[in-house]
Order: sequence, then C-alpha cells, then structure tokens
Amino acid sequence: MIDVESERAELERRFRTVETRLCIADHELTLLHPASAEDLIDEDDFERDERLPYWADIWPSARVLAARISRLPGTGRRLLELGCGAGLVATMAELNGYDVCATDYYEDALRFTRLNVAQHTGDEVETRLVDWRQMPTDLGRFDLVVGSDVLYERAYGKLVARAIDMTLKRDGEAVIADPGRIAAEDFMRDARERGLRVVAREEVPFVDGSIRQTIRIYRLRRTG
Repeated sequence: MIDVESERAELERRFRTVETRLCIADHELTLLHPASAEDLIDEDDFERDERLPYWADIWPSARVLAARISRLPGTGRRLLELGCGAGLVATMAELNGYDVCATDYYEDALRFTRLNVAQHTGDEVETRLVDWRQMPTDLGRFDLVVGSDVLYERAYGKLVARAIDMTLKRDGEAVIADPGRIAAEDFMRDARERGLRVVAREEVPFVDGSIRQTIRIYRLRRTG
C-alpha cells in the first residue's frame, strides 16, 4: 500500500504543487497536482514527439466526466481510464466501487493519481504507463472505458478509437468527455469504422468563474 505522507512529501519536493478543492456529486475532494503545466515543459520531450504536460491541469472535461461516473453503478465492474492526469476521474470511480486501471503517457501523472486515489479511498489504484501509438495488448477488457479531453491533437482521434476497440468488452460502454477539440469528428468516424456507435450524445454547460465551456459527452457501444 502506498505511504501517502511520504509520497506527498516526495512529490512536493520535486514539483511546485497546489491543492484544488472540488465538489463532485456528494463528495468533497482535494487533489494535489502541479501548480503550472508550463513548469513541466521539456524541450527534449517536445522535439521527440511533441509531448506537452497537459496532465498537470484539472480540466473542465474531467470534472464533468467525474460527475457522470459518480452516477453510474460501479460495484463488480472494471473501468479503464485513458489519460488519467492527476487522478480526478480515477478517484471518483474508485469511490463509486469500480475496479480501476488508470493509464497515462507520463509516469508523474500516475504518481499523482496513485496519491490522490489513496488519500480519498485508502485504496492503491492500478496504474499503467501507456502510449496510445503502441497500445499494450495485455490490458484486458473493461466494462467501461473513459477519457476526458483526450482529442486535442488530430492524430488522437484514430488512436483513441483504436484504444477503445482494443480494451472494451463486447457488452461494455465507452464514455468520452470533450470540449470540442480538433480530433472529435475524426474520432467518431474512426469509431464507426471499428464497429463502435454513438448511442447517446449530451451537451453539458460548464461554468466556473471566467471559464465557460460546453462539454460533449459521447457514449459508445459496439454495433455487433
């Protein structure tokens, strides 16, 4: 089991951090995460694969998805998160009884996720370092596959559709929360080509101070 205090101390030593307090459904959550994604930009990473540390922020789409997860039955069901960031959605899923596997492209994101889940639930969440371009074949199949704000680069439409196809159970469901990023249409097209259909689409207004977005919730199931 993760030692919450020592892990927190180590992350606070390595990063300039902030705590964000959120009310999601009936839960009061306090998440530790880096104070600024800009602090984490690495020119070598960007030169290699245009990698940027978007994971460090808690995005409106994650807040909307976490609220949605809080209303879904989780006990006895497995959930895979594509791009877990600092762990908001994974925390809510664990609180709601899901058996969670949280994945991200950054090892540091997984460390913050493990800490935040543990401090709210007492559980040590399963995490995996995952590059969508080289999806592992041993993740297994999940009842629910989720992602928030994961379509921000055009190439990700196809990659996220493939990741869902590779990990979703035949009778499972995928839920993607998106604020209108560039790859949304490509994602839906590639999902259809893989036999995944959008069974529901909902627009959720998000307002927090000066931030105003419309978050689209896509629910997908297999056609066959």
